[in-house]
Amino acid sequence: MKLLLVEDDFDLAGALSRTLAARGFEVLCCADGKEALAAARRTVFDVITLDLSLPGLDGLEILRRLRDGGSTTPVLALTARAAVTDRIAGLEAGADDYLAKPFDLDELVARLRALTRRVGRDGQLRCGTLYREPGSGVFYNDALPLELSQREAELLRLLMSRVDRVVSKEELRTQVFADTGDQQVQADAVEVVVHRLRKKLVGTNAEIVTLRGVGYLLCDGDSMAAHKGGAPR
Repeated sequence: MKLLLVEDDFDLAGALSRTLAARGFEVLCCADGKEALAAARRTVFDVITLDLSLPGLDGLEILRRLRDGGSTTPVLALTARAAVTDRIAGLEAGADDYLAKPFDLDELVARLRALTRRVGRDGQLRCGTLYREPGSGVFYNDALPLELSQREAELLRLLMSRVDRVVSKEELRTQVFADTGDQQVQADAVEVVVHRLRKKLVGTNAEIVTLRGVGYLLCDGDSMAAHKGGAPR
């Protein structure tokens, strides 16, 4: 599994490289933002870990340029910027996940593996046997296409982009119904779309979990068993 590690702290980069290499990753390190951007454009990686505070070019700008250039490689932002506004800025710039320093190495490895499971280097979103072709936007269960309405497809895309992570009902409402221009669309409209979508996911190994008062998350069979065995994350 090819990983681009972008980190300007020499000691931390060395420790992370050794740990990740021992866990089966093929690691390329970059300490400079411009160097990292060039490497990400030159080589196809399975996943990128990206510090946001870098010399030469900061991480947010790297993210923007990669996404503007069409890159779909999963990116995990690693940064000491732990404020909510900083996390939002990173995610809006194109990060797929966010881990604040200091962090646990086992958690880092788990998040990287989760990212590569749900977002492949080809840009497909995945959850178990479900996947979405990035070019056509069509969703499949194995080789069978799912017949989804525009709103069902957009809601499923949002959930699949954050498998095993909660997406708030408010975010789903504003994203799925953005084309209406109506800020008064009721929250229960999201529930209607979720209800219809659940019926279309019957027979797959994926399920939409409702967390009352919080939002929704999409799980595959293994994650669902873990959630039913304890408190949802």
